[in-house]
Amino acid sequence: MNLKREIKIEKVVLSAGATGEKLERAVRLMKIITGMNPKIVKSNKRIPSFGVRPGLETGVKVSIRREKIAPLLKRLLQSVNTEIKESQIEINHFSFGIEEYIEIPGLEYQRELGILGLNVTVDFTRDGKRVERKKIKRGKIPKRQEVSREEIKEYMIKNFNLKIKEKGEK
Repeated sequence: MNLKREIKIEKVVLSAGATGEKLERAVRLMKIITGMNPKIVKSNKRIPSFGVRPGLETGVKVSIRREKIAPLLKRLLQSVNTEIKESQIEINHFSFGIEEYIEIPGLEYQRELGILGLNVTVDFTRDGKRVERKKIKRGKIPKRQEVSREEIKEYMIKNFNLKIKEKGEK
């Protein structure tokens, strides 16, 4: 087996969209779940029908990396009964939503937070991806360097006992 072809989880991103007072509650929720300070996301576009303008704080996100990934991801997957739909898996990542944070094992309902949901995105990578991202002497990466949907399925089933619902399955 070629060690450079091995895939690994680069990061897990937790995010929640909110404005105003709900944004403050989402920030507190992210701190409780991860123990890290989240970043507040600001809008770049103007969407008058939704009342969105540039510079408006519209959400919150936090990225988890390295050793913290596995235990947190196991807890988050338990909240969705360790199963996702095949349509939630894309090239290089998969995503799923948690409707209420109280579904996450180990978290209790907190009156000051109320009921909030969040999105979870898991990004995969292979060794050598830095060549594409670095600032000096940047290079191009071939398509074979991407992590396919099948490889993600195989990795998650093997390492996290994930069940994947096929299309049309209930």
